[in-house]
Amino acid sequence: MDHLLHLVHVKILAADLLSLTRQHTSPPAFLRCGRTVARAELVGIVVSRDLREKFLSFVIDDGTGCVPCILWLNHQYLNASTSSGSSEFDPTTEMALKMSEEVRVGTLLRVRGKIATYSGAIQITVRDVVVEKDLNSEVLHWLQCVSLAKECYDPPPPSAQGGT
Repeated sequence: MDHLLHLVHVKILAADLLSLTRQHTSPPAFLRCGRTVARAELVGIVVSRDLREKFLSFVIDDGTGCVPCILWLNHQYLNASTSSGSSEFDPTTEMALKMSEEVRVGTLLRVRGKIATYSGAIQITVRDVVVEKDLNSEVLHWLQCVSLAKECYDPPPPSAQGGT
C-alpha cells in the first residue's frame, strides 16, 4: 500500500507540505518519510489573490504556514481532444473560471491539487476548490492530518520495521 500514496490527495498541513523533500527526477517527486506524494489536500484561509489572464494565483494559510496555489484558467493546451481543433465550449475552462470566482481573500477553502515547484518553491497546481461553510472543517482537517500522519503517512516503511 505504501507505493500507492502518490495516487491520492494526501491530507496535509502547510508546514508538512512545505517541508517535503524534493527528488530531482522527471517529473519531480516529493517525499514524506520516504514515501512518494504527488497530490495534496489543504484547508485554510485565502490571504492573497492575484488574477491574471491565464491563471489565478492565491495563497492559503492554515495556521501552520502559507502555501502558494495556482489555478490555470485555460486548460485547452492540456486537453488532447482540443488539439485537433478549437472548440467554442471547454467545460474544464468553464469550471476553472467558476472556481476562480469563489477564491476571495478571507474565505475558508478546501484545495486539492498536484504538488509542484515554481522558482524552487513548493506550490499546489489546483485541481478543485471548495468553499467551506462550516468553520469547524479546518479543525477537523487538522485532526485528520494528525491521525493520518500517525497511522498512514509517517510510520517507517515495512522494510525498515524488520521482518513483516
